[in-house]
Amino acid sequence: MTHPMSVRFHDERVAVQLKAEATVRNASTSALAEELIDEGLRIRRHPLVGFRDGSAGRRAHLGGGPDVWEVIGGLVGGDVPVDDRIPRAVEVFGLRREQVEAALAYYAEFTEEVDAQIDANRRAADEAEAAWRRQQDLLAG
Repeated sequence: MTHPMSVRFHDERVAVQLKAEATVRNASTSALAEELIDEGLRIRRHPLVGFRDGSAGRRAHLGGGPDVWEVIGGLVGGDVPVDDRIPRAVEVFGLRREQVEAALAYYAEFTEEVDAQIDANRRAADEAEAAWRRQQDLLAG
């Protein structure tokens, strides 16, 4: 469902930069503005989280560190006792406790998004392993 809204830029440079970036990304200015506003609002709620581009699209990451989905994939589930999970993630990822907690807070709000990224990574890893195994079978054949 769309919600039409008119926006006026007081600084013409912002409008020019938005249009130029939309052209580079092959997106409409409306779509790019919506993405940037959404990310900006998320960053305000989760200040240790930023966003970056990659082969899988834009994704949340801990400033200068791993993607949120990577931290959550190592933090949630598994056989590590619940009380040991945050200290273990701090050790494994080389992060500060507050960064791990920031990833967890982001995950609590955007669970489906992060879970989809974890699932996509698992599928890609499974496909890569299957391809490698086929190659090894061909070499052994």
